[in-house]
Amino acid sequence: MMNILWGILIPLIGTTAGSACVFLLKNKIKPEIQKILLGFASGVMVAASVWSLLIPAMDMSESMGRMAFVPAAVGLLLGIAFLLILDRCIPHLHLGSDTPEGPERGISKTVMLVLAVTLHNIPEGMAVGVVFAGLFSGSGEMTAAGALTLALGIAIQNFPEGAVISLPLKSESGMNSGRAFLYGFLSGIVEPVAAGVTVLLSGFITPVLPWVLAFAAGAMLYVVVEELIPEASEGEHSNIGTIGFALGFVLMMVLDVALG
Repeated sequence: MMNILWGILIPLIGTTAGSACVFLLKNKIKPEIQKILLGFASGVMVAASVWSLLIPAMDMSESMGRMAFVPAAVGLLLGIAFLLILDRCIPHLHLGSDTPEGPERGISKTVMLVLAVTLHNIPEGMAVGVVFAGLFSGSGEMTAAGALTLALGIAIQNFPEGAVISLPLKSESGMNSGRAFLYGFLSGIVEPVAAGVTVLLSGFITPVLPWVLAFAAGAMLYVVVEELIPEASEGEHSNIGTIGFALGFVLMMVLDVALG
């Protein structure tokens, strides 16, 4: 159980380390660097969705024969629908934008920026939690190495996300380094919380594990397609984001196949 606890905390460590960049860098990240980091995060999330979530979901459904794709397909669509609803219901503001999304609540720009990153982190926490829930339940398709690989991969892509949220808060909002770091750290808290709740519900999740794995994959892919890739591709030098995507995808694929 202690190993599972440490496992679900690994992604938060990545966010915390990225947020700590405010103590080392004075200015915000250059647009080119931000694009490659966002692309990298996108690549990691897409590869994790395929190798760590969708493929295991279909492997677990082999007994369904030719219909083995159903849990993966339906779960993925439900995950996308879930994030679409959250996107509409939670007020948030993306970096580089002055137009808030979601309902108007009269909250500050800083809080909305943090909520945008928090929204990204919910499906990542769910993904880690459902894999560890499968491991905890004794599912043969889930291995300790595979669960650790997913947690490590998400932690790697959380590092740039932590930096991307904390540095602009310092350079554009005039926050001191400590407060900007705190906001970045708090944006990542939702991951271990979502993962922990998922593990605690493992008794209910195990019978429908393929569906829940695909659900987490769909939620992650929504974030990638709706937000990360557009932010990495807008403006000049969009090919830099594409290069970052390729690097992130290959790294996560290699980690999952070699360690999982």
